[in-house]
Amino acid sequence: MNKIFPILALVGMTISGCTLAPQYERPAAPVSTNWPSASISGGNVSDNSATNAVADIGWREFFRDPRLQKLIELSLTNNRDLQIAALNVEQSRAQYRIERAALFPDIDASGNYIRQRTSKNLLLPGEPVLGSQYSVSLGTTAYEVDLFGRIRSLKTAALENYFATEEARKSAQIALVAEVASQYLTERAFDEELEMTRDTLDAVQNSYNLIKASYDAGVGSELDLRSAESQVESAKASAALFEQQRDQARNALVLLVGAPLPNDLPPPQSLNEQDLLTDLPPGLPSDLLQRRPDIRAAEHELKSANANIGAARAAFFPAIKITADAGFSSAQLSSLFDAGSGMWLFNPQITLPIFEGGRNKANLDVAKISKLIEVANYEKTIQTAFREVADGLTAKKFLDEQLADQTALVKAEQRRYELADARYKNGVDNYLTALTAQQDLFTSQRNQIATQLLRLSNLISLYQALGGGWRENSPQP
Repeated sequence: MNKIFPILALVGMTISGCTLAPQYERPAAPVSTNWPSASISGGNVSDNSATNAVADIGWREFFRDPRLQKLIELSLTNNRDLQIAALNVEQSRAQYRIERAALFPDIDASGNYIRQRTSKNLLLPGEPVLGSQYSVSLGTTAYEVDLFGRIRSLKTAALENYFATEEARKSAQIALVAEVASQYLTERAFDEELEMTRDTLDAVQNSYNLIKASYDAGVGSELDLRSAESQVESAKASAALFEQQRDQARNALVLLVGAPLPNDLPPPQSLNEQDLLTDLPPGLPSDLLQRRPDIRAAEHELKSANANIGAARAAFFPAIKITADAGFSSAQLSSLFDAGSGMWLFNPQITLPIFEGGRNKANLDVAKISKLIEVANYEKTIQTAFREVADGLTAKKFLDEQLADQTALVKAEQRRYELADARYKNGVDNYLTALTAQQDLFTSQRNQIATQLLRLSNLISLYQALGGGWRENSPQP
């Protein structure tokens, strides 16, 4: 049994084995070192801690609507896409364990019993012989000594893939939180448009009733009557459209949440009441390399491709495999473990590739090209992240101004409609002036809601672009 010790020595050789993978160097980020000055009020930002604060802001601190917080909580539990992302992490972790296990020998215990009859034609004096053999052994079969790091490189590649799937899971969570919030606000916007349209419908219906009474009394004109009737039907059609859009937005929200919406949800807040965190300083573009999970995932994929080059290079070198066995063998079961029944086998094998039709060279070329692909993918991911943040900063700068202007416009149109309506009712002006003012008021109110939604959606997108949304609560200082 002490002959098994050479196997343990081989394990030590494997652990200290080298690798032929090229030394990894992170590619330079193909973006500017500063954000476009037009995107940020006051010029470029150089505070490195700013992005860290944004990425670490918990979604409960960023989204303060209790109903939205509950919806996000439900989605993180029930959403199927997020469940698939989590299962992919577990699958990659298991694959890594498989590759890591190849570094160690498989040691198996076995027991055999053989009953054999030998033909009399093969024996002297010509009588057949019956024989039995009992054996037990402990050993390993075809264990590869990883002298050139092939198995170690495959293990590293699997480990980097596992890290990449974990970062992909974080990216999926960040995207889910942002999608749930955006869809919830969209549903709120359609609901507010529906309520506004119903209020408008009530107003135009009252105007129609008054005009119709005047027309029936022979005082009003048919033109005013038909204009009021047209306004009523237009408001009814708009109300039906907004009700449809609100219900469809709610259906999309149910899909994101992954379950029917509970009846005990907190009451919804209006767009005006949405108190999103607006202080989102972006920090430096280089911070995104450490803060964005999708960028980190792309880099792990690049490291995995780099490790695969080492495995492809190792295929050009000799492969050493060991089969070792030690145990006992006897013709009688009763004497299986007696002195003198011991046996052992040590069978090293070396294979040197001489001619394989260019397969190893092609595999190495594939590994090198795969790395170049991952470099391009890594760089593109950085560029995409840079654009998302820059776009968010640019929109953030102007949307506040647009909303203020739109709010002032609604106030002016409201006053204009009140004056026009009063002039019509007093007989100073015709109904067409009041009708036009009412239509302009309705349009400006819709635009105000749309601008509010754009502003809130932009804040959500910027929060997501800076890596926020994977924490539930901000870390304690």
